[in-house]
Amino acid sequence: MFRGTLAGLALSVAAFAPVAAQQPASGGPTGGQFVAPANVDTAGLQGPVQPIFYRHDVHAGQYKMDCKYCHFAVERGPHPGIPTLSTCMGCHLIAGSGNPEVAKLRDAVNKKTPVEWVKVHVLPQFVHFPHYRHVKAEVTCQTCHGPIESMPRVYQYSSLKMGWCLDCHEQRKVTTDCTACHY
Repeated sequence: MFRGTLAGLALSVAAFAPVAAQQPASGGPTGGQFVAPANVDTAGLQGPVQPIFYRHDVHAGQYKMDCKYCHFAVERGPHPGIPTLSTCMGCHLIAGSGNPEVAKLRDAVNKKTPVEWVKVHVLPQFVHFPHYRHVKAEVTCQTCHGPIESMPRVYQYSSLKMGWCLDCHEQRKVTTDCTACHY
């Protein structure tokens, strides 16, 4: 049992190494180490309340983690994928020990229960948005999701209505055939 846990820890730390290299050298505008605030007034934030207050502004903004680190399937599947708890624990075995939101994460891991995330970007059932096609076409995440790296709580930034999508397709001179999204 211990050898498996130790091997898992080693793999988690090794998987985190490339992300750590992307973190800003100064640690923030003051030159000190950035520490995400444990208590954040979330009352005025847009978007659905999640079971764990995951901060995209900290992870994607301050630490400059690539979206693909957590959203592992974005290059090969129709949906971007939600990170597994073990992906989160790759960092949070060590980082964030005093943060109550990280405590919720660790509790879910210890109880072997999934986090019930609330879907943010909702499309009608008859619409398909294959993320991998957009990533391959070098459409940035921000094109549809807005300034995700500065959002404390993620919300639906763009309307994602058909006219909005068609405008983008026309600007990029790509198909506007109905079967591209309705199949």
